[in-house]
Amino acid sequence: VPRVMADFSRFTLQNLKELKAIGHHYLPELDKWHLDDTGADLIYAGSNPVPFMIANGSRVVYDYSLWKTLENKQTSFPSFSLEEAQNEELEFHPVANFIRVDESQLTDEVLPWFLTRPNTVILLSSHNQNALAALRRAFCRLLENGITNPVILWRSYQDVDESCLQLYAATDIGGLLIDGLGDGLMVSWDKAKALDINQKEIKIENQLAFGILQAARTRMSKTEYISCPSCGRTLFDLQETTATIRKRTDHLKGIKIGIMGCIVNGPGEMADADYGYVGVGKDKIALYRGQDVVKKSVPAGQAVDELIELIREDGRWIESEVEVYA
Repeated sequence: VPRVMADFSRFTLQNLKELKAIGHHYLPELDKWHLDDTGADLIYAGSNPVPFMIANGSRVVYDYSLWKTLENKQTSFPSFSLEEAQNEELEFHPVANFIRVDESQLTDEVLPWFLTRPNTVILLSSHNQNALAALRRAFCRLLENGITNPVILWRSYQDVDESCLQLYAATDIGGLLIDGLGDGLMVSWDKAKALDINQKEIKIENQLAFGILQAARTRMSKTEYISCPSCGRTLFDLQETTATIRKRTDHLKGIKIGIMGCIVNGPGEMADADYGYVGVGKDKIALYRGQDVVKKSVPAGQAVDELIELIREDGRWIESEVEVYA
């Protein structure tokens, strides 16, 4: 599945709690790490050393200037600028080396070099205002030259609010993933730039990355919900009911639940959902498995429990994990 890289190059990590924002939870009683379904796979630390061991299976990526000074280079990977990487005298990791490349640098002179570096991961960015087209052009150039190195898409956004961040990143990166282009992504938001790590902004970046992968159907990490906007035919509190269902089911990975206000348009709008919760009258709910009605006229007060029981019957229910570390 595509990998998610978290950008910590703007900060100096100081304690284990700071990785909670990217789904890495340290359990002190057990002296071990727990990664949830939205735990980032890679941490880009840049020139800032991480002063503690991270979770097994994860890796830290350092800029080469720092990486070359480490005593143990096997548990981390180096990151080079394109100019540095072309210096054959530098030390390279035997498994993976990350090369920071702007799409404008992929010239006819540079492209053949990648054919000789199969253990190179391209960290591809663009300063073009139309990043989607520019990055797609870069992939075309790579493919035309027979270059199949993994590519992590790196997009940085400045002077935008959270809504624009979501829209721009989904457009720039999601459009490529849907076309099968890209092996991972990293989203950087300049609002998170500060001396101290801002957990909220880092978490937004990480959740956005996994949300884009889920929407592109390339990596499923959470439950997905389809809900209508509600209208005069809706005879129950749609927002409150949706919040209740989310609270009780959002730990179920890879399940899609439709929550619809009425029987008129609801079944059509949630046609690709695994399960459906549809209003059919005052305080009456119909429950669906796919496009088939399996329970009719369930009292609204019991409908959420009945929905969960339906998921249990299909063997798709798992108990939510208890958060040991807070």
